[in-house]
Amino acid sequence: MGKTRPEHPALYQINTRSWMHELGTALGRPATLADIPDAELDLIAARGFDWVWPLGVWQTGEAGRQVSLHEPSWQPEYRALLADVCDADVCGSPFAVRQYAVSRDFGGPRELARLRERLAGRGVGLILDFVPNHTALDHPWVRTHPEFYVQGTREDEAREPGNYTHVESRDGTRVLAHGRDPYFPGWPDTLQLNYRHAGLRAAMLDVLQSVAEQCDGVRCDMAMLVLPDIVQRTWGERAQPADGGAPVDTSFWSAAISAVRARHPDFVFVAEAYWDLEWRLQQEGFDYTYDKRLYDHLREQDAAHVVGHLGAEAEYQRRSMRFLENHDEPRAAATFPPEVHPAAAVLGLLLPGLRLVHDGQVTGRRLRTSNHLRRRAPEPVDRELEVFYRRLLACMQRPEVRDGQWQLLRAHPAWEGNPTCRQVIAYRWQSTEGRLVVAVNYGPQRAQCYVPLTDLSLDGSVRLHDLMHARVTYERSAAELAQPGLYLDLPPWRAHVFEVLEA
Repeated sequence: MGKTRPEHPALYQINTRSWMHELGTALGRPATLADIPDAELDLIAARGFDWVWPLGVWQTGEAGRQVSLHEPSWQPEYRALLADVCDADVCGSPFAVRQYAVSRDFGGPRELARLRERLAGRGVGLILDFVPNHTALDHPWVRTHPEFYVQGTREDEAREPGNYTHVESRDGTRVLAHGRDPYFPGWPDTLQLNYRHAGLRAAMLDVLQSVAEQCDGVRCDMAMLVLPDIVQRTWGERAQPADGGAPVDTSFWSAAISAVRARHPDFVFVAEAYWDLEWRLQQEGFDYTYDKRLYDHLREQDAAHVVGHLGAEAEYQRRSMRFLENHDEPRAAATFPPEVHPAAAVLGLLLPGLRLVHDGQVTGRRLRTSNHLRRRAPEPVDRELEVFYRRLLACMQRPEVRDGQWQLLRAHPAWEGNPTCRQVIAYRWQSTEGRLVVAVNYGPQRAQCYVPLTDLSLDGSVRLHDLMHARVTYERSAAELAQPGLYLDLPPWRAHVFEVLEA
């Protein structure tokens, strides 16, 4: 990329299918990656994003599309998200990958390589999907290497038709398992890979190496599912290699990540991870793991649990990916009430780690984009929210929050018997280039408290300029800020991002 990665970077996620469809509608013909205007890439760079993640660029197959078209349980979502949905809108899940080559619909590998060059010229890297747990129903391995998959029997298929299906392979009919996690039924458009099979592991490493030639990093879908104990819990003896080979129960990720980094030292690995396995995957080599816990606490409007979560060690914080929405979660504008949304965004996107912003989040989209559809419903822009995010994205670009030192601050009661300080979440960023203090009343009542600001390395009078509310500036003495502290009297859900300056 020609640019040093900041300590706390930003990632922009876009649904490639809807992006291309909307471009094509504007052009009056099918669009490919080559049709992305320079102005759109300029805007991504100007907003301070270090990487862009176009979801779903890989080649999928007709088998997956047919499942998406006819699976009864998925149809209500299509109609709820797109009132005039038709068969032509259904393109199949991007996570039922048939081949890790860019979809022919998007122009193929050459156009992806050119997009990567265009992004790199703007200092932006390219993150793509890697789906380790399963493949499409019509992946070539189904015919040539059925032993790469978890096997079943006709009895399994009869007893659990949602978890098994029969396929035709080079050596006749096989019953294979659908991809799944242990808590839900199988995904009917996929087949489950068997990570206890040595040949499958070698083949998947080759695939991952080929992906690493095409981008600057990967977001690994449901990364925890291929951990050895999760495989055992989900599949038990069904994961015994079908060809009689010795089962492999060591970590796939630690070996695969090391092998990729031997060729591409700066390659980035992001893990979709749940079930409190985030720290473990960080130890396996992932640069970043999803922080679903923080998202849940913010959504539940639980300030105490947010503070408790932020007490984790600094390295875990630095390697957590923060978000208010993504392609799996409901839209932030539909999840967080209008008065809560800005407070949640200031908290979540100015914390340490990787900050994810989803396409449509900054304009207030309320409807999810279905992973199975190429089109999304038009929605009006929320101009007030757009102005708010413009200010927040500017804060995210500041050197203090990209490369500075972060510290969680403690709010003290403004007077004895006043419990509202428990609603206030405050933290500080400091670097050689400046100091910021973030203070948020994440609760429904007005809150008063003191937040001691020690080690400011300032004397005399200090100015506190609110970057989120341009006309708000306070002047205080450095001694007063240290003891008893910065006094805050905050309305419900009020968020400040103070730039701390010598007066």
